[in-house]
Amino acid sequence: MRLRASRDDAAHLGGFLAAGLLAIGLIAGTSTAQATETLTLQTANPDAIQVAAAEEAPGEPEYSKGGTAGCLECHDETEQHPVFSIFHTAHAQMGDPRTPLAQHGCESCHGPSAAHADKPRRYLPAVRFDGPEKSSAEVLDKTCISCHEGGLRMHWQGSQHEAADVACSSCHAIHATRDPVLAKKTQPEVCESCHKEKRAETFRFSHHPIREGKVACSDCHNPHGSFGPKLLKKATVNDTCFECHQDKRGPFLWEHAPVVDSCLNCHNPHGSTQPRLLKVRNPYLCQQCHLANFHPSTLYDGANLPALEGGSRLLFKGCLNCHFAVHGSNHPAGSFLTR
Repeated sequence: MRLRASRDDAAHLGGFLAAGLLAIGLIAGTSTAQATETLTLQTANPDAIQVAAAEEAPGEPEYSKGGTAGCLECHDETEQHPVFSIFHTAHAQMGDPRTPLAQHGCESCHGPSAAHADKPRRYLPAVRFDGPEKSSAEVLDKTCISCHEGGLRMHWQGSQHEAADVACSSCHAIHATRDPVLAKKTQPEVCESCHKEKRAETFRFSHHPIREGKVACSDCHNPHGSFGPKLLKKATVNDTCFECHQDKRGPFLWEHAPVVDSCLNCHNPHGSTQPRLLKVRNPYLCQQCHLANFHPSTLYDGANLPALEGGSRLLFKGCLNCHFAVHGSNHPAGSFLTR
């Protein structure tokens, strides 16, 4: 049961405060009008009472004497985010002195909150991860980064997510036994809660097996920051793609310039309405670049399709019917990527 002052409780408290201020004003010789004016400022908004009280909390935060056991007297499985499951996670390994529970318990993450433990209706925890009084993303990130700073998170400072005030708790479920964002099958749901356009692309018929749980967003991206574009794990798009598509890496004797430049010149990695994740159907994809003064310069469509000549270039795989080695060729006579 969460012990937080409701609006009704604040209003009742305001009534008692009204009488007290009025009496003090009269005893001190203050006029009724002055006392009433002071009272109006204090009780115009019931929530102001809680804010004012929070500001009067002890200047130097202290850790509570009850520790984790004291927190569990109020916070249990009836919470919006149940707390007991955290005892089945790595954060609660008491045998490891580096874990939060082995140090200051709940207050290792929620900050020194002795005042909140003594008077939970009056004072808030030092660090709050949700609710209307949620702490800033900077405070929340600092709490997590104090332990999780190395490895894949070394580029967090200045990353796109950090600059957008995305807190660690926006993606991670700390109290959960199994954090959904760490599981390949459930991770896309977490990412797609913000990146909705990418979710729509994964429902196209040609897509990476993301919805099938075989590929996760973190297979290509590092959400904690990267030295490459679009939070990619590698420095370039091609280097990221080559981690799986190694047969396209080369080097080739005869290279295809757009392939060397970027896989995104031809492919949409999240999903496409065309086969093989192509951005545009063949031969139109090829003809966006190949405008030379021979057969590629002819715009092939159903209106001017020659009976024999154009059929092989428009039907089936289009240009790839002949130029099948489109990613590069090692054949001595493969300058046109036909072998």
